[in-house]
Amino acid sequence: MPMSGSEALEQGLTLTPRFDASGLIPCITVDAATGEVLMLAHMNAEALERSIETGQAWYWSRSRGELWRKGATSGQTQRIVEMRVDCDQDALLMKVEVGGNGRACHTGHRSCFYRKITLGKRSRGVPALSMND
Repeated sequence: MPMSGSEALEQGLTLTPRFDASGLIPCITVDAATGEVLMLAHMNAEALERSIETGQAWYWSRSRGELWRKGATSGQTQRIVEMRVDCDQDALLMKVEVGGNGRACHTGHRSCFYRKITLGKRSRGVPALSMND
């Protein structure tokens, strides 16, 4: 018996990415060896297709409005070890090996998540931040 629409989406074995109104899907990227979250970026259909085909991470830059292969200019490449899609296929998770200097963030930090929000503390009414690495 064929599966219903939501059942096929949630239980089926066909990739059916659900892009948002802008044609993008969020992608969380983690270090394959450590599990450390490196970055959150977005992919459009072309970036997803190129990532699947090449085994290299491709993203859509919302700020520049263009497709980019991670590391093309910085040397901080990301070789995809594993790619997953969530239950309703509207988010991706990639486990990668980082090339170059091992830093995923364009600021030079290992991870784009290099600042902590200090819970319960505020400075001038604004939550305080501290450096993580």
